Amino acid sequence: MGVLLRASGHRVDVEVDPRNALAYAERVRPDAYILDIGMPHLDGYELARRIRALHGSRPLLVALTGYGHPADRERARLAGFDHHLVKPLDPEALIRLLDAQAIATA
Repeated sequence: MGVLLRASGHRVDVEVDPRNALAYAERVRPDAYILDIGMPHLDGYELARRIRALHGSRPLLVALTGYGHPADRERARLAGFDHHLVKPLDPEALIRLLDAQAIATA
């Protein structure tokens, strides 16, 4: 995914461990995060809540998950996600979201 987003013109930093992603969020304030929900040690819902506590309504938070039931979408919304994308990912949908965020924050 990082390669795809870089090829689309986005600056991308990748963290595979959610604890490292949280430490990154404490140091850096990117425009968007794409978070998997089912991660070890710290799930995506909790990571989203902690990022929101650090940065408020900005940055854009996108859940990328295999969990696509209405209850999953609601749980993501309550955790602070702006969008909920279900795997397999439609890359164009994600790129549109990120492009719109880039325009909004320019």
